[in-house]
Parts: sequence; structure tokens; C-alpha cells
Amino acid sequence: MICRIWRGWTTPENADAYESVVRGQVIPGIEARTLPGFRHIDLMRRDLNGEVEFLTAMWFDDVASIRGFTGDDYEVSHVPEAARAVLSRFDERAAHYSVLEDRPQPGPEG
Repeated sequence: MICRIWRGWTTPENADAYESVVRGQVIPGIEARTLPGFRHIDLMRRDLNGEVEFLTAMWFDDVASIRGFTGDDYEVSHVPEAARAVLSRFDERAAHYSVLEDRPQPGPEG
């Protein structure tokens, strides 16, 4: 499995707008593509001094699955125009990590 990590930064004033775009348009759009080998996407947010950082982690079966999402240059960032409009800056290229251990979360019974 491969985890694709990408980060983008925005001003505190634009953070809620960016989050809304990602949660309301970007993630549903990716999920609607029903890409073979795509497992899921996580969105994280943290407040920094004067800006807000967002991180996405996308989980894929393999690099071939990522190429199905991005094309041959699988490290290139996928940042729709609506997201770019409220970002201050972002990673031009995503980082990819081989997942060495993927442990299932324990259920409510522990």
C-alpha cells in the first residue's frame, strides 16, 4: 500500500472556505471517480502562527493506482481551481510513502 501526502496552507480568514471546498467538492469528486486501488482519503488541519496548514493522506494499493488518479507523473499535485483560489501556497508535488504496517483499529470491545 502507498500513502500519498500533500500539504497546503491558507490564511486563518480563508481556512474555513478551503476546508469547505475540500470536504464539499474535492473529496466527493475523488470518491465519485471510483478509482481502482483507491482506498480512502483523510483530511487534517492545524493552526500555526498566522496561517493554517492542511494535510491530505490518500491511501492507494500501489503506484499504478496513483497513476490512475494523476496520470504518468504521479507526484504532481491535484489542486482544483476552487481550492487554489483560497490557498496561500501548496506542495507542487506530493510525497509517497510505502506503508510498512496497516493495523486495523480495534472495535468498541477493544
